[in-house]
Amino acid sequence: MITVALVDDQALMRAGFRALLDAEDGIEVVGEAADGRQGVALVRAQVPDIALIDVQMPVMTGIEATRHIAADPALAAVRVVILTNYGFDEYVFEALRAGASGFLLKDTEPADLLQAIEVVAGGEALLSPSVTRTLIGEFVSRPPDRSTAPGLECLTRREREVTALAARGLSNEEIAEHMVISPFTAKTHVSRAMTKLGARDRAQLVVFAYESGLVTARSQ
Repeated sequence: MITVALVDDQALMRAGFRALLDAEDGIEVVGEAADGRQGVALVRAQVPDIALIDVQMPVMTGIEATRHIAADPALAAVRVVILTNYGFDEYVFEALRAGASGFLLKDTEPADLLQAIEVVAGGEALLSPSVTRTLIGEFVSRPPDRSTAPGLECLTRREREVTALAARGLSNEEIAEHMVISPFTAKTHVSRAMTKLGARDRAQLVVFAYESGLVTARSQ
């Protein structure tokens, strides 16, 4: 059973999501919250598999709520998916940096929402290679922020290479083809890099690659 917490300041939106999710076998909505602060409290009380969190809310924004959830060791298994009306915007970028596992438009088709929940609950980031490339586009106009990025010294040469390739939007299969290794080996290198850097998922790995200067707009 996949458990889900809904955090959105619009009651009608919460009701719509709840009706859709409760009708699906294998998914249970364990609670609702109307602002970020209530959302964090709900997630701490229920520890759901997935927290669907609106990006813009009163009292505490979805970004701040995500940051609180990601920083709590007791909530390490909780995956945050940001809900937005606007597609990939500045708010979504900041949420990914804060620790979100992905994002969804509020007008996402029901089947796509259900699939997204299954993907994230399975431990994957809700970022396809095409979405990763969009994330990269956000970084192109930004100088590297080496003051906040962890050091590269903890990564092996191979791990740096796969991190850079992942940051350029390549899937594990594409990384394997580029490096002439098996997809399993590519996945292993990516997983080890994420572990060493404390990255919750692939999105965080991309953030690291740019903030550390490992990948730059010029290298694209």
